[in-house]
Amino acid sequence: MATLSHHHGLRLFMLSCVLVGVLCKDLAETHHTIEVSSLLPSASCKPSATKGARKTSSLKVAHRHGPCAPGSQNPNSQAPQLTHDDILRADQSRVDSINSRMTSKPPLVTRLDDVRESKTTDIPSKSGRTVGSGNYVVTLGLGAPWKQMTLIFDTGSDLTWTQCKPCVKQCYQQREPMYDSMASASYRNISCTSDACSHLTTTTGIDPDCSASTCVYGIQYGDSSYSVGFLAKDKLRVTTTDTFDSFIFGCGQNNQGHFGQSAGLLGLGRDKLSFVEQSAAKYGRYFSYCLPSSLSSTGHLTFGKGSRGSNVKFTPLATIKEAASFYGINIEGINVGGRVLSISASTFSNAPAIIDSGTVITRLPPTAYAALKNAFKQGMSKYPKAPALSILDTCYDMSAYTTVSIPKVGFSFNGAGNIDLDPSGILYATDASQICLAFASNSDDTDVIIYGNVQQQTFEVVYDIEASRIGFLAKGC
Repeated sequence: MATLSHHHGLRLFMLSCVLVGVLCKDLAETHHTIEVSSLLPSASCKPSATKGARKTSSLKVAHRHGPCAPGSQNPNSQAPQLTHDDILRADQSRVDSINSRMTSKPPLVTRLDDVRESKTTDIPSKSGRTVGSGNYVVTLGLGAPWKQMTLIFDTGSDLTWTQCKPCVKQCYQQREPMYDSMASASYRNISCTSDACSHLTTTTGIDPDCSASTCVYGIQYGDSSYSVGFLAKDKLRVTTTDTFDSFIFGCGQNNQGHFGQSAGLLGLGRDKLSFVEQSAAKYGRYFSYCLPSSLSSTGHLTFGKGSRGSNVKFTPLATIKEAASFYGINIEGINVGGRVLSISASTFSNAPAIIDSGTVITRLPPTAYAALKNAFKQGMSKYPKAPALSILDTCYDMSAYTTVSIPKVGFSFNGAGNIDLDPSGILYATDASQICLAFASNSDDTDVIIYGNVQQQTFEVVYDIEASRIGFLAKGC
């Protein structure tokens, strides 16, 4: 009955605009009308049928906690069942680490023994320079003969690493067999005197160590996860046609933390040891990804320019001097329901802003978030409220509805104009009785603004680093 009444009200509203000549915008221009079921998690994988700009240098992307992740349907899988509170708490840890990195120089772990001899819970959360694992995974091959490994990809991290046999101290459980360097004919350790070893200080924030002339890396994340092992090189297989004979990576011998059952991490930051830099000769520092609209669908991670047409909206890439590895952006405004919010330009210029594949929920200055929340609540006044979910304080009970109408939300970026979000980028759902506005407030207007991965869903996000720009292409996957 509630659904019928809701649709009846929408029809009357649209009819009144026509009959009495009221100056109102077409509802379709200001609101999304969506099926509630489209916002809810599914237990089965439904791969995307749209390839977008995918070419030969493209990998399938899946959410690491969803049914499309490699091995997730294995009945013998021992993957822990994370709650939404768990996911959002981990997200806040990542954000706290990013802010720590931006606003100060945290103390570094200068001796790798400090990492080797500590338990996961005892490692200082502000040690090191990186910010934690992301949420989406891709599958590549390593070694000769190559072995499959599923890695979390992260634009906020630089060093690529995987767990390695014999795992001399401790390793977490992963779905695939652990990489065995002794079984690869092309594996080589990297010496302590190499340039690559010296780069580790900026790549990880931890000075390298040396063991029998072999470079030892340590990487520490803001959520207390870590990896320690040998810096090495081996053949990396991206696709059947794209391989890199001497790819530098971390061969982890002591790894613990929040990596799910992935084999490690693929670093897509801007540092010299990142995958982006190591593959620059082939891909020209150009990559893109499309994050799927739900945990139960797939997207893609594509390297190289390919062919995307002229519909990509580009904004200049900004460099964050406190953390040059991040991808900076300039947000100019927000609109809700077709109306530009009254937010001072200084609100967005007083704090650094980044786009990040590993942060889930977009973080806004308190002033901007309050304006967004208030405007959204006005457009949702007909729907019953629900309790807050962790950091999400604006939630609704949609259990009595099959379809709902929600205000459109858009972001204006310097040079790109307005980007209207997909409905999946506006709401975060646990179930029909708790569907929340997918944004959160920073504690201070000077904290870093983070454009998170929920808001990026269904867009192909293009990183054209040579041209110093980031682009958005709607309906990219």
